[in-house]
Amino acid sequence: MKHPASVILTLPSWLNELLAGKEILLPSPEKRMRWVIGLSRRNVEERSGGPFAAAVFERESGRLLGAGVNRVEPLNLSPAHAEVVAIAFAQKAAKNYDLSRVGAGGELVASSQPCLMCLGAVLWSGITRLTYGAAAADVEGVLGFDEGPLPRDWQRELNRRGITVKGELLRAEAVAVLELYKQLAGTVYNSRSSL
Repeated sequence: MKHPASVILTLPSWLNELLAGKEILLPSPEKRMRWVIGLSRRNVEERSGGPFAAAVFERESGRLLGAGVNRVEPLNLSPAHAEVVAIAFAQKAAKNYDLSRVGAGGELVASSQPCLMCLGAVLWSGITRLTYGAAAADVEGVLGFDEGPLPRDWQRELNRRGITVKGELLRAEAVAVLELYKQLAGTVYNSRSSL
């Protein structure tokens, strides 16, 4: 087996076209979440990845810093979750690995509650606010994805580290995308299916 010299995260062409040359400004939390849920739906409809999307915004202005959708299957990369992709693109655009230094801090808006891996990415990214739509129970219940052993007090731990959390914003709209993915027989790619 040849060992690759690099690993590249890419966005689907439809998302590149949507973002090309545009400054996206979404001032309210609801508008940000609705936009992110729209990305998750489009990712399902285009069959360009799983039913998840995320974006990083400047907290105060609502200016988009980076967006991502789930790219696990098309890239054969288990870390290519929407949150990780959005954080990576936001950090690249900001030229800073610490998103707390961008504007009044970076807000991660995710179509679903972050899994255990993405929770770690939030902790180390400098994100200062996390807003999510569907709950982990929805992701597990509707689709059967393994979200990992999330600590019971994960929100308190984020708060303790200066990260505010707003959960289940527009939850029904986010869950509708999960149901669409199930209806279209999207892959549930747990690495340990027997868990």
